[in-house]
Amino acid sequence: MSKTIAVEISRLNKTYGNGFCAIKDLSLEIQEGEFFGLLGPNGAGKSTLINSLAGLVKPTSGYVRIMGNDIRDNRTNAAMSVGIVPQEIVCDPFLTVAETLVFQSGFFGLRNNEAWLDTIVSKLGLEDKISTPVRMLSGGMKRRVLIAQALVHKPPVIVLDEPTAGVDVQLRRELWAFIGQLHREGHTIILTTHYLEEAQNLCSRIAIMNAGEIIALDKTDALLAKAQENTVRFRLPCTLPDVLQSQVLQNQAGRYVLRYTDLQNLTMILKSLNDLGVEPENLSIERAGLEEVFTELLNKN
Repeated sequence: MSKTIAVEISRLNKTYGNGFCAIKDLSLEIQEGEFFGLLGPNGAGKSTLINSLAGLVKPTSGYVRIMGNDIRDNRTNAAMSVGIVPQEIVCDPFLTVAETLVFQSGFFGLRNNEAWLDTIVSKLGLEDKISTPVRMLSGGMKRRVLIAQALVHKPPVIVLDEPTAGVDVQLRRELWAFIGQLHREGHTIILTTHYLEEAQNLCSRIAIMNAGEIIALDKTDALLAKAQENTVRFRLPCTLPDVLQSQVLQNQAGRYVLRYTDLQNLTMILKSLNDLGVEPENLSIERAGLEEVFTELLNKN
């Protein structure tokens, strides 16, 4: 049984009036139920892409469909299908939390949805702040309100744009526990974040953007397997064999850091050390993370 395509983007281009091309012929499909990462440096085009999903940016060409609804031809259904959690704090500072959520519900023509709003408030730990004006909330609490706003219409697709920016560790854990629950319930999650470790741990598939284009798109494990900066660290009481000198990243008083590319290469390093007849001290093996992969890909483009 084939999965439903939650987000379908085809040949998308966006050029602004000053001639700047923010999105270049971008195509992408995100399956229903995926936890998908959208990464890239500042200026890569992520915000333009997200604003296209939200219907806030009109593409120059190409199309975007959310749960089968074209954002141009079926704007209402497309809007009902996606909830955007923006990076910026976008709330009326003078409304209370309760008023904010009722007001947001009105955008979607929703009434008598108090039970669902109570559920959101409870899951996000906002019960004690329900009558508090937004301007009086901490940054972390305002972030929770943004997520609550994005969920008032029960969208199947949720876009999180830097959801944990400026959030403390405890709140970050609470937010991810809640988002994880939404994902298990079947929601499609699209995450942009500069915390690459979060993306590595949470996302099953990742796209990396640069200069308006996707430069890498694969399952997270497959991307990690492409890393060239896996390392093995150890201390030697003697000189390193010549055969390993080309792989040295660092040597400080006999404390070596060597790169390795795959299991075969690692095995060769360990065999060469064994052939010395001495046991390397404090040996540790570290696999490159998404940050290293991200950096390598950007340096190539």
